[in-house]
Amino acid sequence: MVAGDRVIVALDCSADEALALATTLRGKVQWLKVGMTLFYANGPHIVGQLKELGFDVFLDLKLNDIPHQVAGAAAEIAKLGVGMFTVHASGGSAMMRAAVDASRRAAEEVGVPAPAVLAVTVLTSTDDAGLAEVGVNTTSAEQVALLGRIAGEAGVDGIVCSPQEAAMIRELLGADALVVTPGVRPGWSLRGDQVRIATPADALAAGASHLVIGRPITDAPDPVQAVARINAEIA
Repeated sequence: MVAGDRVIVALDCSADEALALATTLRGKVQWLKVGMTLFYANGPHIVGQLKELGFDVFLDLKLNDIPHQVAGAAAEIAKLGVGMFTVHASGGSAMMRAAVDASRRAAEEVGVPAPAVLAVTVLTSTDDAGLAEVGVNTTSAEQVALLGRIAGEAGVDGIVCSPQEAAMIRELLGADALVVTPGVRPGWSLRGDQVRIATPADALAAGASHLVIGRPITDAPDPVQAVARINAEIA
C-alpha cells in the first residue's frame, strides 16, 4: 500500500468546496471521507460525483439504531458503491451483524464490491472524563478494547479508533483488519478539538491501516503541498 492510499482526506465542507478540493487532489490521494455535514446537505449525489472523479469514498455516517433500521441504511449505502462506511460499535453485536449482512447482500444484488464495515469505538474528541460524564466508568482505552472485541466477533471488517489505541486493536483483531484512525495531526498542524491524537508516522507505526486527516490538508494554503508533506513523512 503506497502512502497516498493510506491517507483519507476528510471533506467537512460544502459540495462546491469538496468537488474543487477533490479535483485538486486527483492523483495525490485515493480516499475521500464524506461525513454527516456533506452527506446530509447533498445526499447520495455527492458520493457519485466523487466516484466519477476516480476516488474511493469512505462514508462516515456512524449508523446507530435498531438492527432493522441499520440493515436498511447499510443496504442503501452499499448500493452507492462506497469503499467503507461506519456504524457505532456501541449499537451492539446484533446491529453490527445486521449492517455487515445487509451491505454484502445489497452489493451482490447490484454487482458492486461489498464495502468494508467499520465500527466506531470511542470518538477522538472524547477522553476519560467525557466517558464518565455519560456513565461509562472505564478508561477510553478499556472502552475501545471492549467495543473492539464485540465488533470483531460481530464480523466487521475493521475498527475506527484513535491512534493511541491502534496497536491494541491491531493485536486484538489481527493483521487483516482495517484500523482507521482519525485524530491524526502532523507536527506542523494545529491540534484542533481532538484530544487523543498522534502524528501520521506514529499512527502507522502503531498499526493503523488508514489515516483520516482533514483540516491539516483542507485548511492548508496549498492542499497538494500538505498531502506531499504527509506522504513524505509516512512513505
